[in-house]
Amino acid sequence: MRSGSPDALRLQRQRKAGTAADRVTETHSTAPIHPGRPHPPPATPGLNQWPSTAGGWRPAGTVTTLRGNDERTDMEHRYLGNSGLKISEIIYGNWLTHGSQVEDDLATKCVHAALEEGITTFDTADVYANTAAETVLGKALKGQRRESLEILTKVYWPTGPQGPNDCGLSRKHIMESINGSLKRLRTDYVDVYQAHRYDTETPLWETMLAFADVVHSGKALYIGVSEWTADQLREGHRLATEMGIQLISSQPQYSALWRVIEAEVIPTSQQLGVSQIVWSPMAQGVLTGKYLPGQPAPKGSRATDTKGGAQMIKRWMRDDLLERVQGLRPIAEDLGLTMGQLAIAWVLQHPNVAGAIVGATRPAQIKENVGATGVRIPAELMQRIDEVLGDVVERDPRKTWENAPQQRPC
Repeated sequence: MRSGSPDALRLQRQRKAGTAADRVTETHSTAPIHPGRPHPPPATPGLNQWPSTAGGWRPAGTVTTLRGNDERTDMEHRYLGNSGLKISEIIYGNWLTHGSQVEDDLATKCVHAALEEGITTFDTADVYANTAAETVLGKALKGQRRESLEILTKVYWPTGPQGPNDCGLSRKHIMESINGSLKRLRTDYVDVYQAHRYDTETPLWETMLAFADVVHSGKALYIGVSEWTADQLREGHRLATEMGIQLISSQPQYSALWRVIEAEVIPTSQQLGVSQIVWSPMAQGVLTGKYLPGQPAPKGSRATDTKGGAQMIKRWMRDDLLERVQGLRPIAEDLGLTMGQLAIAWVLQHPNVAGAIVGATRPAQIKENVGATGVRIPAELMQRIDEVLGDVVERDPRKTWENAPQQRPC
């Protein structure tokens, strides 16, 4: 049976559900974690579970439907942090694609394919393609019921002519940026407004007060951060709480190869009731298995992109690492998944991860990525993945701070 084929995926999900192919199973979502209540490990390894305010445990998910030869697994949704907001566990992101690598009409087709596959959550940022990515996404979502979507954007990096106040998290830049983002996205509000990095040059209380005013004015419902350290996250959360707003998400890089958040950021997030929305779950495409040790990178791949993609993926392009990645192929085949689906499913096994951000340059990639929703990887295979990857995994928590800008980039 070919890995990733409809028959293989159906078999894998039948094993997971433990039911006949025409049975419909439903798992109801739980209430969010109670403030201040410790977060014990999940009762069932691999399931995203939260303690309910009434006590006890229930898994956070939606409906899985198996319909004979015409199988469809409905997109699962998870609570985002200690809030009542649910997001799709597969999130469509448009970093490096909309407004740059992908023409607008193809970008629109990708967004529509995401909607058809049950994705309701879309992540962007004002800096992507110097604001053009937000414009393309807003146009692609035109006509959709706003209440049925979760739209996330970010602020920090330089936009516009890159003047002295065109970046950072000052009150001036935040207030001007949210207005620009809403106009480009063609919406009155965003569901989550995120600090794209930590601003070392602006007092944190100024940043959080500006975010509070954005929320209180109805231009955003919640706030989040991206690539903040555990200490930064803790202090930001304290100020947000004092100002009467909810900081509910952290957006770090996370994959089976890049686990720097596990030692400090995730434990802190669990204590605070903050979820992870992770980017690059496939490690810039390396975990798809398309890069082979000792072989040139496939033509048209990110590793051959001289506009920036090759530099970003450079750290993964080592033969010893690529050999380890190829060792994951039998595991993916055992699960009836492609290697890319395995990579996405792997991050979704962590109970603190609410969603994985995926991009696409063509609609078919969306359909494949969505195949990771609802997958449960047995504990023995999770352990086997660790054994296969071994010491090529980066775990140093200092990397979050070391990779962050130490001053404003404008």
